[in-house]
This record gives sequence, C-alpha cells and structure tokens, in this order.
Amino acid sequence: MLNIVLVEPEIPQNCGNIARTCAATGSRLHLIRPLGFDISDRAVKRAGLDYWQFVEVRDYENLDAFFAANPQAADDLWLATTKAPQSYTQARFSENCWLFFGKETAGLPEEFRMAHYDRCIRLPMREEARSLNLSNSVAILTYEALRQNQFPGLSGEGEMHRP
Repeated sequence: MLNIVLVEPEIPQNCGNIARTCAATGSRLHLIRPLGFDISDRAVKRAGLDYWQFVEVRDYENLDAFFAANPQAADDLWLATTKAPQSYTQARFSENCWLFFGKETAGLPEEFRMAHYDRCIRLPMREEARSLNLSNSVAILTYEALRQNQFPGLSGEGEMHRP
C-alpha cells in the first residue's frame, strides 16, 4: 500500500482533496502535526466528499513520533520539494513507498530534506512558478508511483470498456 505523508498541512481543502485521492487509489494517509485545521472540520470533509470511510488516516504529533511508529519508512521514502536536485521521473517507486509532502507555505523542513538529500524529488516547472498546489502534487506523484507498479489493485477500465 502506498503511503502519503503530509507534514504540517495548513489548508483543509487540500487535505480533503488528498484524502479523496487516497480513497480512490487505496493509499494510506499520514498527517504530521501541527495541523492548520481540525481533521473533523467540515471543510476537510466537504472536499473529501463521502470518501472518508475509504481512507485510512493516521496522525502523529511530529516527525519523530511518525518514524518511531513507522521505522520502515526511512528505508523507502521520497520527499517532494521544489528545492530537489532531481526530477520525480528519476525516482523508482516501490509499491509500498512513503511519499512526503510539506506544508503549503514552507514545504518540508530543511533539516529533514538535507538528511534525505538523494531522495528529494521535484515536479519540473517554469522557474517563475513558485510551486504547484499541494493536492495536485500529491495526485501526480501518487499516480506515477502507482503507474510504475502497474496500478496494483486498481481498475484501468471504465464502464465504456467493451470485452
């Protein structure tokens, strides 16, 4: 199962949209505090619509608590950051990898990024662009990780499919 880790997310609508992506893909959502909202907040639920029952959400007081509960994450993590030295297309994602995303206003902590320098990846964009929306970045990297693993457990056919 793919793991999406949001470090100190600030905007409830982004979290709701990301939760919906997790629901649609069978990915687990990890939230690292402090959060800029209450996860029971109506805005989060509204953005996630009626998908919350399909999302496994876990939250942690900080990154140390996260790694104490999930030591295996240190061996298979990727950090999404606009400051990364390499494109996400160079990453080889495993089926159970951990994708980390930072808060909307500041990204991932510098100390954390430097500790995992070789695992920092970015979405290519124009130099003038500061960044993409957090929920868009999560969706792009989630689907790339799933694509590299042949979309485990997901259907690639819609109702228009003809056998």
